[in-house]
Amino acid sequence: MVDVELRHLRAMAAVAEEGTFGRAATRLGYTQSSVSQQIAALERALGGAVFDRPGGPRAVRLTPLGEVVLAHGRELLTKSEALADAVDRFRAGSGRIDIGTFQSVSNLILPAVVRQLLDEHPGCDIRLSEVQPEDPQLGDLDLLFHDGRVDGDVEHVKLLDEPYLLVAAAGAFPDGPVRVKLLDDAPMVAWPPTFHQRWLERTLAGYGARPRIVFRTAGHETILSMVRAGIGSAVLPWLALHGTDAASDDRLTIHPLQPSPTREMHLHWPAARTRSPLATRAIDIATEAANDLARQLPR
Repeated sequence: MVDVELRHLRAMAAVAEEGTFGRAATRLGYTQSSVSQQIAALERALGGAVFDRPGGPRAVRLTPLGEVVLAHGRELLTKSEALADAVDRFRAGSGRIDIGTFQSVSNLILPAVVRQLLDEHPGCDIRLSEVQPEDPQLGDLDLLFHDGRVDGDVEHVKLLDEPYLLVAAAGAFPDGPVRVKLLDDAPMVAWPPTFHQRWLERTLAGYGARPRIVFRTAGHETILSMVRAGIGSAVLPWLALHGTDAASDDRLTIHPLQPSPTREMHLHWPAARTRSPLATRAIDIATEAANDLARQLPR
């Protein structure tokens, strides 16, 4: 295996292009003796001369060995420059980031993360994927949003305690907080029995309420439409209602629940993997966005 250094190849390319050691030294910002030493070290490593040196003002010429070395050396130098550029881009926050998410995060927190990352690093490659809430796995993901902790060798930051709220037709309940027990056997519109819905219904049951599910449908807007129509009330996460017109709709009322079903929202990343600057910045943005949302939570 020939032990050739990139600086030696760089000096060789400069000499070949400039024709003399002196002009190559000026181009590289070295002394002429330094360039001569690098070419000598290269020739020792190769076991042969790479330049014929006619002496005087005449230009040096590549030897047959030099032509072979320079042809392959240029490829290495090009790849070296590409590597240096990729490292600089990585340090500057470019590159690729893979993020796993679920619906509530996708509504508010994740758009803030994506928007700001693209504003700060227009060349970055952001890949998003929905995770299975029943069995969330980091796998090759850089970051994973999940409403709860994820098992394994992971680190995390808690973003938000998100309460569930009661949405009902106007006049269905007195103003203010509603005791969960009042929902026992009350007609309710709900999601299909997804992981999150099953958790919610178990939590309500633990508080002494087993609502009578009169209609199940996917989509928070569809559920709100059914509540407006008077079919029943609904218990929805706060993020699902934030940004909608539900609070200003005179056909609807929104109530805190007592006690309040609440889910913890976390952001996870692999503990054993070095975080990229892009992932670190995404964590900071998500934390800032969650803090802004937390200040808007009902008290």
